[in-house]
Amino acid sequence: MRAGRYVEAVTDAAFDLAPGECLVLVGESGCGKSVLASALLGLLPGNAETAGSALLDDGLDLLAAAEPTLARTVRGRRVGLVPQSPAAHLTPVRTVRAHLAETVRALTRTSRAALPEAVGAAADRAAFPRTHLDRHPHELSGGLAQRAATALALVGGAPLLLADEPTTGLDRELVERTVDELRAHTRDGRALLMITHDLAAAARIADTVAVMYAGRLVELTPAREFFGTPGPRHPYARGLLAALPEREFTPLPGSPPALGDLPPGCAFAARCPAVGPACAERPAFTDGLACHHPDGPDPRLPEPARA
Repeated sequence: MRAGRYVEAVTDAAFDLAPGECLVLVGESGCGKSVLASALLGLLPGNAETAGSALLDDGLDLLAAAEPTLARTVRGRRVGLVPQSPAAHLTPVRTVRAHLAETVRALTRTSRAALPEAVGAAADRAAFPRTHLDRHPHELSGGLAQRAATALALVGGAPLLLADEPTTGLDRELVERTVDELRAHTRDGRALLMITHDLAAAARIADTVAVMYAGRLVELTPAREFFGTPGPRHPYARGLLAALPEREFTPLPGSPPALGDLPPGCAFAARCPAVGPACAERPAFTDGLACHHPDGPDPRLPEPARA
């Protein structure tokens, strides 16, 4: 709620995620991607409200589950979280070894005698060097802090892993290493939902791409089609790809509307070169697309003059 009124931070978000699959949710900052992840784990602010459902394979609805259920049986055990800014989620006065030992004790039945090796094995799963286990968070590089957070997320063997902007602040080599490590965790049947604004990282890891704009999904498509042929169909998604340095390096004009002040009709209309009368109505999300003029004029082209 904002200034006495409700803000619809995420609406009409519908997708399936199968074991062994990676779905990447992309979009500009502030479009609602991280809000969606927080909703799935019951980590929204106290005044937030949710509707709809988010079902695990046994039918448990994450959006309807009570806090004790989420705390005792879901977080860490069934859904692991690699948070944005992992260093901020690590206790500064505790070493990585202490973090991992506490998590291993909480989520597994490891005996005290077997705990040291279990901690080492947890570090190994995320390629975190055992030689750095006794370091504190402030002694870690951004990449090592990310691996520590990943190691913690994997301790419980959760079948679903949420990675919220896991490559923020990393150089390109570390970005590629991080997404490769995350992708490796889907090979034993885990599912991965990665949230990012880095399309190059998404191209490296995704099976499916979901594009979010102003709190709504506007396109959902296989990654091979999104990054290859025929390419994305929504003008916003096509504009995102055109902005990549390795492509046209042509930025999208304008900026997204504030979630608390969305325009009527299509939220992308003010930035879209193919806007027309139909865009005064909000497009429905049908067959993986929310657009009145799919495959219309390329967003890189100048907007036609209007009388």
